[in-house]
Amino acid sequence: MKDIVFIHGMFQNAKSWTHWERFFGARGYNCHTLSWPLHEGDPANLKSDPPEGLGDLHLDEVVAAITHEILKIEKPIVIGHSVGGLIAQLLANKKLVSLAVLISSVAPNSMLDFDWNFIKNSALITNPLKGNQPFIMDKTSFHQSFANTLDEEAADLAWREYATHDSRNILRDCMGPAGHVDLDKPHVPLLFVTGEEDKIIPASLVKQNTEAYTDKKSLVGLKIFPQRSHFICGEPGWEEVADYVYTWMKGQQTEPATTVI
Repeated sequence: MKDIVFIHGMFQNAKSWTHWERFFGARGYNCHTLSWPLHEGDPANLKSDPPEGLGDLHLDEVVAAITHEILKIEKPIVIGHSVGGLIAQLLANKKLVSLAVLISSVAPNSMLDFDWNFIKNSALITNPLKGNQPFIMDKTSFHQSFANTLDEEAADLAWREYATHDSRNILRDCMGPAGHVDLDKPHVPLLFVTGEEDKIIPASLVKQNTEAYTDKKSLVGLKIFPQRSHFICGEPGWEEVADYVYTWMKGQQTEPATTVI
């Protein structure tokens, strides 16, 4: 039985993978859903009573915790969302995994995009004037930026069920040395997946990230789903995304084609 390790991103925890854990478990995979340090528990409780020290959490600490668990498993598949996608790229770069799926992934090596929503949201989170105050993911922010393809009622429900607050230092660190990947070295198969309406990580940045890998003998794929937000793993239609990932994983040794739909 092949192992899959799911890695969440900012403003969520392991609960965000509940549907995916069930989906891939039913298809014979041994699934591991990990929460970052200071992210364990029910999101509603984490929002009402943020863990002490949350604002001091750094990317290196998260990567170290995930790596510790990864090393207990013989080169698993990793599926990461957002910052979890960047962490999955870091793990693949260290040859600790057998293949990686990067969903709405934060890009390595200080890659930027001139999309206005990307600039605005990144600036709000990383604002140096806020110091180490945790970023409060309220219902309005979640609906407008994270789950913008949902109506207000559905977005509010998703916020209650899955959203958490987070450390501004995580995204700050993604833009520095902690977020560096050697894009020229051979690597395991990589699949980039994103949503066309993503306001956190625009599809154009994901495409840029995909094309930055230069080794011609290594497998890289890209899939852009229309009418999907940054909440692509949880919004209605997530099954289509999971099934695409499953199909790609099953046939990942075939010659890749970069697919944009």
